[in-house]
Amino acid sequence: MDFIKGYHRANGEYGIRNHLLVIPTVICANQVCNRISQTVPGTVSIPHQHGCSQIGADKVRTFETLAGTGKNPNVGAVIIVSLGCEVIDPHELAKDIGTTGKPVEVIDIQEVGGSVKAIQKGIEIAKRLRAELDQQPIVNMPISELRIGVKCGGSDATSGMASNPALGVASDILIEKGGTVVISETTEIIGAEHVMAARCSSKEVADKLYHFIERFEVEINRMGADMRGGNPSPGNIAGGLSTIEEKSLGCISKCGTSPLVGAFEYAEAIPGKGLYFMDSPGNDIECVSGMAASGVHLVCFTTGRGTPTGAAVIPVIKITGNERVFKSMNDNLDVDVSAMLAGTLGLNEAGESIWQEIVEVADGKETKAEILGHQEFSINRIGPTL
Repeated sequence: MDFIKGYHRANGEYGIRNHLLVIPTVICANQVCNRISQTVPGTVSIPHQHGCSQIGADKVRTFETLAGTGKNPNVGAVIIVSLGCEVIDPHELAKDIGTTGKPVEVIDIQEVGGSVKAIQKGIEIAKRLRAELDQQPIVNMPISELRIGVKCGGSDATSGMASNPALGVASDILIEKGGTVVISETTEIIGAEHVMAARCSSKEVADKLYHFIERFEVEINRMGADMRGGNPSPGNIAGGLSTIEEKSLGCISKCGTSPLVGAFEYAEAIPGKGLYFMDSPGNDIECVSGMAASGVHLVCFTTGRGTPTGAAVIPVIKITGNERVFKSMNDNLDVDVSAMLAGTLGLNEAGESIWQEIVEVADGKETKAEILGHQEFSINRIGPTL
């Protein structure tokens, strides 16, 4: 299959969903955004706790994450809701997102006269933009334009033995077809960074990878903490993982065997095609939100212990190698490759089943997280609150 259904954007990109996104520039605007999105079907919001009392690189990270989410090709139009006195400038945000050619409108709560008037205005704008988006034609999108993120969370012993290597097979299939894969979770590759570095296409890429790890370790040491107090997590250990190195070796198998052609900062736009690494924490929601802001169309998320989370603007496919968890959390999980551990499903066959799920979801099939309305969103923060 060389084509899937998509939406062709003004900047030449393709989206696999056609969301109307409502962005609060600051935590004080969250409730107004939620009421707008709850009232107008086909509208999603990304409430968060930032946008005020931030400076320097921390403020930049919040701005870039919000802007990147608005630029994601799965988003067809954007409404920005500002309180009116925060550090994130709503008009600069609108200008940045507007470079994609998509409609962007701004509402200022203080300027319009409070929450009720802002909600009313937002609903009027949302209904108009939603009607325009519903008129956009569905076109054929080359599968080579597809960009996926690969993530693991709530891992157990089955993750490294089944679901992660099976996802690696699917990752290789997409890259062979000319597509793009993004792996992340800097803290989750510690102990296996030399394996990843050996796959880098240049010394420059390897040096950047090592820099991300060193920066994380310096910051953790500055806090006077030991990473091993939280990673592997208590759940990981209860699930059979013994060391951070063991966890990391399982983690990196998600991205297959292709060369790593580049590495970029959290929420930065994906520079090109092929396999990339994005610097991020292992925290599920912060990592997936950063991937969405970087421009991936969907995320494949492996889990041994089970997790319900999704994302606002991108589908999240849940994959497990744990038969018991697939049965007990069937409402949340999309793909079961546990037969690998019974010896009745081969690695390539499992990878093909994940690839088929990727194609079907990219082609419009809803994931369990989408059906249940999971739209978790969180911005990774790097500075103190003023």
